[in-house]
Amino acid sequence: MADQIVRALCMSGGIRVLVCDASQLAREICLLQQASPTASIALSRGLAGGALMGALLKNDQRTALKFEGNGPLRKMIIEADSDGAVRACAGNPAADLETVNGTWNVAGLIGRAGFLTVSKDLGVGGQPYQGIVQLVSSEIGSDLAFYLADSEQTPSAVGLGATLTDDGMVAVCGGFLVQALPKADDGELDKIMARIAGLPALSRLIEEGGAERVISELFGDIPYTILESHDIFFRCGCEKEKVERALLTLGSTELQDMREKENGAEVTCEFCRKSYSLSADDLDALIVVASEKPAR
Repeated sequence: MADQIVRALCMSGGIRVLVCDASQLAREICLLQQASPTASIALSRGLAGGALMGALLKNDQRTALKFEGNGPLRKMIIEADSDGAVRACAGNPAADLETVNGTWNVAGLIGRAGFLTVSKDLGVGGQPYQGIVQLVSSEIGSDLAFYLADSEQTPSAVGLGATLTDDGMVAVCGGFLVQALPKADDGELDKIMARIAGLPALSRLIEEGGAERVISELFGDIPYTILESHDIFFRCGCEKEKVERALLTLGSTELQDMREKENGAEVTCEFCRKSYSLSADDLDALIVVASEKPAR
């Protein structure tokens, strides 16, 4: 079965819940990144959170999450489109740390001092948005919840979970996002927060019954309805033209230096690891374009 996000709403209309099963997506991305065990857990949590944030978008919109800390992972970027496409990468995916009291040291890997930046491309005619908050735990889920409450004024609870097989492959990955809407009933909110506090292991719930099992556990006896579900999947979207546009930002002087020293260029996409080769002639053409751009 394909990875999915399921959206539900309580019958009173005041609480919405989104749950994703992103196990295949996490497995694919962690393999592409050649991630260590701890980095695989961090990436899995991050891309599950990114997928949930992407599900809040309208058509033809995109969001990007960037976690930057003082840990050995250095940075983690997750991009999600409104249609369910997700991609992710890490600055140093080979970085790894020992577990602490039997739990993955994701906070140490990311670093306890740093920032979460959330960018949104709102599509044609929309103004780009960017919000920045300090990392509060570097465990990813609580950082996303803090961002939503602080920057978007939407009280939220975020739970993210991932497990690995004995050989270090992602076994299960998923997450939930609970949000209180303006007409939320305080009694129902208290019930859901109590259920979150007593929730069994998220990865086990997903493994046993997928996203809908998690939704059922979260709502308990609160009446709700499933609004919709859609697939989530890996898509990079890199292409040679985008690589060339990125190289143009270097300017004609640096491009000329690259032409003289390397007689070409080899660029590897940090998300899908696809390599693009540019010949000396390709660089000559870019140098001409860069030279024609007016100086700022």
